[in-house]
Amino acid sequence: MDYSSLRKSFGGLFIDQRVEKGQLLTLSLESWGRLGEAMADYQGTDVFVSGGIPGERVVAEVLRVWRKYIAAQVVEVLEASEYRVEAPCPYYGICSGCQWQHLAYDAQLRAKYDKVVDALVRVGGFDKISVSPVMASPRQLGYRNHARMTIGVGGALGFVHRETRQFVRVDNCMLMHPGVNHLLGQLQDKCDETTQLSIRAGEETRDHLIQPTLKSPDILVATGQKHYLESVNGRRFRVASPSFFQVNIRQTSNLIEVVRNALEFTGTEVLLDAYTGVGTFAVLLSPYVRKVIAVEESSAAVADARENAAGLDNVEFVLGKAEHVLGLIAEKPDVVLLDPPRAGCQREALRSLLKLAPPMIVYISCDPETLARDLKLLCQGPYQVASIQPLDMFPQTHHVECVAVLERIASPARIILASGSPRRKELLSDLGLDFEVKPSNVNEEVIPGETPQEMVLRLSAAKAQAVADTLDGTTENGYVIGADSTVVFEGRAIGKPVDSDDARRMLHELSGTKHCVTTGVTVIDVGSGRQLTDSMIGDVVLRDITDEEIEESIASGTPMDKAGAYAIQDVKLRPGELLEGCYTNVVGLPLCRLTQMLTELGCPLPPGWAIPNQTNCKADCPFAGNNPA
Repeated sequence: MDYSSLRKSFGGLFIDQRVEKGQLLTLSLESWGRLGEAMADYQGTDVFVSGGIPGERVVAEVLRVWRKYIAAQVVEVLEASEYRVEAPCPYYGICSGCQWQHLAYDAQLRAKYDKVVDALVRVGGFDKISVSPVMASPRQLGYRNHARMTIGVGGALGFVHRETRQFVRVDNCMLMHPGVNHLLGQLQDKCDETTQLSIRAGEETRDHLIQPTLKSPDILVATGQKHYLESVNGRRFRVASPSFFQVNIRQTSNLIEVVRNALEFTGTEVLLDAYTGVGTFAVLLSPYVRKVIAVEESSAAVADARENAAGLDNVEFVLGKAEHVLGLIAEKPDVVLLDPPRAGCQREALRSLLKLAPPMIVYISCDPETLARDLKLLCQGPYQVASIQPLDMFPQTHHVECVAVLERIASPARIILASGSPRRKELLSDLGLDFEVKPSNVNEEVIPGETPQEMVLRLSAAKAQAVADTLDGTTENGYVIGADSTVVFEGRAIGKPVDSDDARRMLHELSGTKHCVTTGVTVIDVGSGRQLTDSMIGDVVLRDITDEEIEESIASGTPMDKAGAYAIQDVKLRPGELLEGCYTNVVGLPLCRLTQMLTELGCPLPPGWAIPNQTNCKADCPFAGNNPA
């Protein structure tokens, strides 16, 4: 039996108990780890080796033995890589803040490129995607405007090693620009009244922020500021202590230009900045667009952003989480800019974005894996990746920033919706398909003896055929979609109310009941005359709706054009929930089944389109989980 393979397959659960902290291991380094260490195999267990380079043979000291892996550090290089250089920092190796000072800068850029490509393939499932070379940072050292320091014995400032958890006193950090290091020198050995310290320094403004407030009389520099001033592209930004701001100012200028050049603004666009922070992108891109809608959940950041946008009359700020606000935006943006935290976008935000369906999306990310995860979902909808530009925002570390530009794919086929229903128009828009609206004027009276299912099948086909008959199949090819929905209760079809009294009667009858909604859908290929007709059923349970709520709903006019006098998606009434079936079917158009029917008829959909499974809707279906109840 191959015990090393067995150990590997169980994720290192069988680490040789003789491996101990401080032990020296001779290792051949094979690849890069996720956090910038070189990786090796020891008796079937992964060893993450800081200070190494793939291709090297080294002696490494064991720092810590975890349950599934070993953390180690190079103490001797037996066979050196051609890319190895002498690390300039005296703290390198004992401070884990930097991972790659021993790696030549060109090799750092290549490793970051490989990291991006690997994440796109492994996490995102992209096999053919073009990634540009990593844009080098203008400065490889002395670029950071922000330091988060730990306080040691006697008020010393430094950092804590990630694996050993040992405190390392630091008098001068080579990644920090001189302004930060000057403040560090002013505070060293004087900060024993706290345990953590944040130092920010404006590179050009010479302003600074130190938090928390320090009261020691030995400290001669001001502390406890609520905000400080930073400058990008000649524009000053006020940044509050809890707010995020880019740490590499010169590379931030390049980042702005990458975004601007990729979008080729004409000045007529509406830009939605979904994670605006203190408004960096909103402010600096506002001269190139007609309007900016900037969304941010931090009230402190929004206050800064409003100050930073002073004098700009085309920037509007919205306080709220992106995942909540995106679904409420009334004005359709031409471009959506995403710059989320390292964890990426919430799934709800991405689903709302798919429904919003802007022509272009720009996604800025500092984590290739969460970027790849989110791009995978967006590209299952009507989007394709147009370009990915990595930037080195964090030299000497394994981190890499990416700008991904996504384009909405236009539908290659003519699609016609034979309905004036606002809900069906919205649902079809959610698919990201270009379509026309040509309402039919079919008589919707019920035929005696007809079942509800027979009725919706007949009416959906009649609506589609009525519109198809107006087209010349020899010169006007296309696909006509007809649909009809009804509520079914106790075997009876309950249609739209004729007046307020009828709506009141329906709501009282359905309140607190379990019933179903059935929708018939028909697709006709005008060119060939082929037709597909089907129906879907969704089980719904309504809560006990009060008389007052019924009257409020009737007064709003909402029930009057809806079967059963309610809409399951009504966020104000919140009438009930879907128990089983397709949610969009209950709204009025079963999108999953519709895309299947279009495909069966040979309708060319956008390349890469993923058709959701109707019977077992997966988590990454754009329409799963949209039930607001």
